[in-house]
Amino acid sequence: MAFPLPTVSVPPPVVLDALVIGAGQAGLAAAYYLQKRGVTFRVLEAEPAVGAAWAARYDSLRLFSPAWASGLPGRPWLGNPLHYPTRDETVAYLHDYAAQFNLPIDTGQCVTRLAPAPDQPGYVVHTAAGRTYLACYVIIATGPYMQPRVPAWASQLPAAVVQLHSRHYQRPGQLPGTGPVAVVGSGNSALQIAADLAATGRPVLAAFDEGTNAAPNNQLIWAGMTATGFLRVSRHTVLGRWLHSKPDGVVSGDLHHLRSFANAMFIGRATGVLPGGVVQGKRAATPPLEGVVWATGYRPHYPWIELPILAPDGSPQHQRGLTAALGVAFLGLSWLDTRSSALLNGAGADARRVVAALLAGQ
Repeated sequence: MAFPLPTVSVPPPVVLDALVIGAGQAGLAAAYYLQKRGVTFRVLEAEPAVGAAWAARYDSLRLFSPAWASGLPGRPWLGNPLHYPTRDETVAYLHDYAAQFNLPIDTGQCVTRLAPAPDQPGYVVHTAAGRTYLACYVIIATGPYMQPRVPAWASQLPAAVVQLHSRHYQRPGQLPGTGPVAVVGSGNSALQIAADLAATGRPVLAAFDEGTNAAPNNQLIWAGMTATGFLRVSRHTVLGRWLHSKPDGVVSGDLHHLRSFANAMFIGRATGVLPGGVVQGKRAATPPLEGVVWATGYRPHYPWIELPILAPDGSPQHQRGLTAALGVAFLGLSWLDTRSSALLNGAGADARRVVAALLAGQ
């Protein structure tokens, strides 16, 4: 006797005017402006909650901008405006922001495909949870911190050396033991993580390029950059192109803080690995290491995009966020338009401009 096969119910597509992919600061800012325009939209977030990328960062992280210079559109930070918010305060701010404006966010929706909609204008988005969305406009706000990047020679380190990328580093206890550890990288995260480890008393080797520019970070500096519009200079201007060509600097206070630890040693930019679990720097080599944190940045990773908006190396192709695919834009990328494009304090300006341009048909 044959038994009928069970039927699988496939939910119908969710049809919207706009879709935002990513519920970090850029995605939330885009949602704010879409809501003000009165269009139907959803924000898709792969993780179970808003601001998940911030929640996964290291425990000791603080913003590099004071609260008064770090707000999203429509909601300033509460409390002391001169305060430099912590990681957990930033996560709470993003949660409160989404709740205050009752933004329509579908969590647990990891996008697996973005492609032209079949037989109609617009785009189709599929998620790993089995949902399908159709929208005329799509804003990709997954941010610049996607695929961790490490040097090819990292694989030459012995298996006994614990290796973490800064994306996965949260606290010193993730690196067992009390022996030497190296932090490889020349950005602010590298300095903060190295100081976090040095505070435990174990030897810390900073593979830091000492040619990196360092500048103070205080209220006066932020007031000056805000008043002069320095952070709003587009990279498509003469000044912006010059600024964009320069490597990002670090906060001099973080650099001095790390140098204050007697157990922290600077070995210069890392150049490779020597036998025995040793990292070679331009100035010196480390002793045999127990662990390494790679604060060496990220590379783009968009395997789910089936549109002609990516360069051969996988990086987004856009003009101030707008792409060759009509109705599709990026937000939250480093230097999307200005130095602040990937920062909390730059998300609002880019989102306002991009949402207006998309809805105007540009």
